[in-house]
Order: sequence, then structure tokens, then C-alpha cells
Amino acid sequence: KSTANVLLLGESGTGKELVANAIHYNSLRAEKPLIKVNCAALPANLVEAELFGYEKGAFTGASRQKEGKFELANGGTIFLDEIGALALESQGKLLRVLQEREMERLGATRTIKVNVRLIAATNKDLAAAVEGGSFREDLFYRLNVYPIYLPPLREREADILMLADYFLEKYATEYHKDIKRISTPAIDALVQYHWPGNVRELENCMERSVLLCDDQVIHSYHLPPTLATAEQTGTQQSQSLIDAVERYEKELLIDALKTSRGNMRRAAKSLKTTERIFGYKVRKYDIAPRQYR
Repeated sequence: KSTANVLLLGESGTGKELVANAIHYNSLRAEKPLIKVNCAALPANLVEAELFGYEKGAFTGASRQKEGKFELANGGTIFLDEIGALALESQGKLLRVLQEREMERLGATRTIKVNVRLIAATNKDLAAAVEGGSFREDLFYRLNVYPIYLPPLREREADILMLADYFLEKYATEYHKDIKRISTPAIDALVQYHWPGNVRELENCMERSVLLCDDQVIHSYHLPPTLATAEQTGTQQSQSLIDAVERYEKELLIDALKTSRGNMRRAAKSLKTTERIFGYKVRKYDIAPRQYR
């Protein structure tokens, strides 16, 4: 329940925004605003106007007064993503807000008090940026109160399935789909892939799978083709057509048994085949129905 500044470090797409959400909504400021700003997406000449606000007539085009993000976040949390993209001049003004907890809108003379917790994120090496002179050392130490390093998804195998389930539930709800789970072969494909785009790529993958799925189960054929290509995974594609068909058939049998809780008759009926043929296929692939009861 600390209110200390947090610095999230890691490759692009590792889920820094998700972590920022979790930190805010599990803090004492959870009932207050969480304001998000992508510093890299703001034009250099508009960064300060966006962060600190401005008075009417402060610059060309300022036809009305506008509150800045820090004012909007007062009492809550501000999340500054890609903070390494801030210009040195803007870094100095940000430092003042963090140290003095006060600021002025552009074109104003009145000082505004703000009580904001800062969560910053970057995919850059800020220590190296300090050495190179592109990032203020005093601001770095002010931000680096509680650093959290987020490893790339390829190094967090245990998180892949948890995140996949989270995104499955999120998009199944959003698109009004009754999808219950992810099939075993699809799970294998998700875990074995190296995820160069990290959590962002996984989220896009699961959204696509939910859109394509017209069943209660996400199968491997609902996943993007990149998850199965040799070029993307770094493996050699040696699977024959017969092998591919057999793998798909086995996947269908296992899914039917899971849905029917190991009941062979109901599983066969769900696949529109006879119990005798279903039993033959189960023996062929050495599947144990009991383990699904």
C-alpha cells in the first residue's frame, strides 16, 4: 500500500501498462483517477501543455483554458509511459512537480498544488541515458525509488497461460462469445512460441482467436499462422499431411472427452460418430478417457 514512485523497466510489450493498472488499483489511491500518458506519442512542443495544462491565449491555438494530466490525476496516480522520450527541458519541470508537488499551467502565474503518485515506464536503459547526457541524473534517482524489471514473455513461461486465460475471458465477454477454455494442443503452441512482441502480441493473438472461434474451445487452428511456422519459431517444419490430420483428430477426441467428462457415448455423439468408431480412434491414439472424468 505504499505511495512511492515506481519505475517499470523492460522490453516493449512486456505488460508494463497492465502492471501499472495493478499497482494503482491495489493501492490506497484506487478510488482516485489513474491518468495515462504516452510520452513518445506527444509532439515535443505539446508535451508540457499536455502534462501541465495551459491558460487561454498561452500560445497560438490556445482558445480556452485546459487542465493538464497532473491536475486530472490529483489525489490519484499518473502513468508516464516511455518516459525516456521526454526532452531535457520537460524533464526539469517534471522533477519540480515530483519534488515540490506543485506546478503552473503554461501562461499562468498561479501555482497549483498537486498530490500525485507517479508510475513511469521505459524500454530504454535510463542509466546509460544519464551517462550519455540525454536524461537528467536527479530525475532518474527520483524515479528509481522502486524499480520493477519485467522480463520478456519468452522468459516467463508460467505467465503465458495465465495471461492467455485472462485475455480469453476479456475478449469472450467483449464479443459475446461463450468460450470456456483453450485446448491442450493450442496451449502447447502458445507456450512453445517465443513471443517477440511480448504481452501485446499475446493479447492480439487471443483477440483474433476469440473472433475466429465459433465453438466453446480455442483450438490450435484458431491461432495465428505465425505460431506454427518454422520461420517464426526457429524450428524446421517436417510434419506431413497425415501427421497434421492425425494431430487434429486426436485434438478433437480429447476435447470431446473433456467436454463429456470422459463419457465415451456422449463424446462420440458430440462428434456425430458412433461409439464403436470413437473407441477405435481412442485406442489408436492411446488416449485414456478416465483421466478426463
